[in-house]
Amino acid sequence: MTIPFSFNRKDLLLSDFWSLALETINSCLKKHLEQLKVPEGTLSEALGNLHLDSSPNESAAVTPGFIPGENPVPGTCCWKCVCYGIGNFATCVIARHQLTFLLLFLEKCQIPRRHCWVYDPLFSQQEIAVLKSLGVTVLSENEEGRRSVHGEPTIFYMPHCGTALYNNLLCSNWSVDALAKMLIIGNSFRGLEERLLARILQKNYAYIAKVLKGLEELELPETSQYTDVFNDTSIHWFPVQKLRRLPTDTWAFREEPDYQDCEDLEIIRNKGRAPSAADQNLPWQGSCPQR
Repeated sequence: MTIPFSFNRKDLLLSDFWSLALETINSCLKKHLEQLKVPEGTLSEALGNLHLDSSPNESAAVTPGFIPGENPVPGTCCWKCVCYGIGNFATCVIARHQLTFLLLFLEKCQIPRRHCWVYDPLFSQQEIAVLKSLGVTVLSENEEGRRSVHGEPTIFYMPHCGTALYNNLLCSNWSVDALAKMLIIGNSFRGLEERLLARILQKNYAYIAKVLKGLEELELPETSQYTDVFNDTSIHWFPVQKLRRLPTDTWAFREEPDYQDCEDLEIIRNKGRAPSAADQNLPWQGSCPQR
């Protein structure tokens, strides 16, 4: 299977979208580094070592066998990355662009590819082989987004995933300490608030509804070249000060999401989990339709 990664990579690097997106990413990561309380003597060093520039010269071509970012510069923050739902990149151009963005993002942020976990239930065996050859770690089990950060700074890359997946992720990290260590690149939570009736959001996606006043969101730029690839996509992070100002009973909420009343649930459930009534007719989650 031949996939034109180098072609997509060069196009993305030369695009207005990439240069504008890096400005947004840089702004958010600076704030997150400060929140993570990187030691004072290394904060400026860590920011300086992030390769957040839009110059294509050093990245226009990749030497075969070379995996960018595998030797992080001392002083950089040890983020980890989890990617859910990019879809069948072998057959879908949108998914291919999103994968290319992920690889460039890892490189620019000095995150070793082995510290990036990737999963989509639709991956073919060929796609899994390609991902492994790229150096990322392919998860073997459908976590349904229920991954705890376990106290480690983690960036979740989830473009165009189903709302339930984001809700599950928040549920699995429902504390000030855990949320403060997370960034989510995915569907705009503000957009969800605008599109869904308040009662539907609060009933079906309670964790998203409860955290809306505890987050900051920066939209990725919209350009004509990548309109269908990154539309409605934002970077979300959770300032400690905002989280602590939420009502005290917020953190006592521990209900397990079940989504039984969701008519448009966009998540492929783990076959090992007992199916609910909502599991009988589930559309695909992610960027491209199932083929």
